[in-house]
Amino acid sequence: MTIRRPLDGMLVLDLGQIYNGPYCGLQLSFMGARVLKIEPPEGDVVRRRKRQVEPYPLVMLNSNKESVVLDLKQPRGKEIFLALVEQADVLIENFAAGVMDRLGIGYDILSKLNPRLVYGGSSGFGLDGPYRDLAAMDVTIQAMSGITNATGDADGPPTKAGAAVCDFLAGIHLCAGILGALVQRERTGEGQRVEVAMHEAGVIALASALGAVMDGDVNVPDRTGNRHPALAIAPYNTYPCTDGYVAIFTAAERHWQSMCQMLDRKDLAEHPDFSTTPGRAKRMQEIDDIVSAWTLGRTKAEVLALLNEAHVPCAPVKTAREVANDPHLEARGFWVDTDHPRRGKTRVPISPIRLHTGGKSEIRSPAPMLGQHTEAVLAELLGLEADELARLRADHVTEPVTERKK
Repeated sequence: MTIRRPLDGMLVLDLGQIYNGPYCGLQLSFMGARVLKIEPPEGDVVRRRKRQVEPYPLVMLNSNKESVVLDLKQPRGKEIFLALVEQADVLIENFAAGVMDRLGIGYDILSKLNPRLVYGGSSGFGLDGPYRDLAAMDVTIQAMSGITNATGDADGPPTKAGAAVCDFLAGIHLCAGILGALVQRERTGEGQRVEVAMHEAGVIALASALGAVMDGDVNVPDRTGNRHPALAIAPYNTYPCTDGYVAIFTAAERHWQSMCQMLDRKDLAEHPDFSTTPGRAKRMQEIDDIVSAWTLGRTKAEVLALLNEAHVPCAPVKTAREVANDPHLEARGFWVDTDHPRRGKTRVPISPIRLHTGGKSEIRSPAPMLGQHTEAVLAELLGLEADELARLRADHVTEPVTERKK
């Protein structure tokens, strides 16, 4: 029996650039939607980073999509785009606020053309407010959302997170909003606009640090390194081993008691100053020194085995290379090998969202070459004939910049 996926039969126009919008489109493709990656003649911004071969992030975030080149600044390009919108269920864009309106293809126009369209847009700061027109990239949103100021050691400078957290937080929020709007469309028959501000999505991740502020705690520094953001829990840190670091977190009293047993420190388990979470937090440095002395004589694997057996939350601090070769991800089938036209064999991830009765996430096709599907899509969906397709290429409406004759 063929399993019907949630979005089978739906058409998505993905105008997303870099990470935010494309990640949203990728998730919808895993749920069965047909996703057309609408690109300008020069291609997605990420595609332009290297000319010899597609950059890995582009391949990672654009599996299952078809690339259609359209110059939306040309009247004919815009006309073709509007014809596609008439057939679409969802549109995704993560341009700066106002860009789509300036191109003459904003929500007000598209929603009149197709009242069932779910229009998903994610900008840096949203459609209104004093920050609306500020430049927005992951690094600037991390700064404005408080993430940069909360990252780093207490006596060091603010440090951005190593990962593009705001791009992906916004992308998955946009995906959730679109899915909610599609459910509502089933009830009302009408589409709607879905708006996600990267700024707001990033602020949500500051829950612990914001808790200290909202509770009026003036003693918590802006940055707490690898310790708890509100300095409320100990042990809660990364600790040195002979071959790297481990993260240890005692979330409950039973964890602390097990930790004391592992440390062979019955005195700590019975000491009144260490009997409560607030009490241990007041003696955080002392606890960190004790735990560090214990971990320093062991490997990451040894610490992990001992603490897991004692049911104390613990994990090795892994490098990107170790993550790429993680046996757990391998066993879960998270990585899939694709045969990309230029990169050759390339490993890409499936979706972290697993619908147990809604069809398995699959890589049905590798990320497309720029404009790879333009003519096939326009012939199929809009009925354009070969001579018209040739004319569009000659007029540079659909021809990628990389193919133009010098």
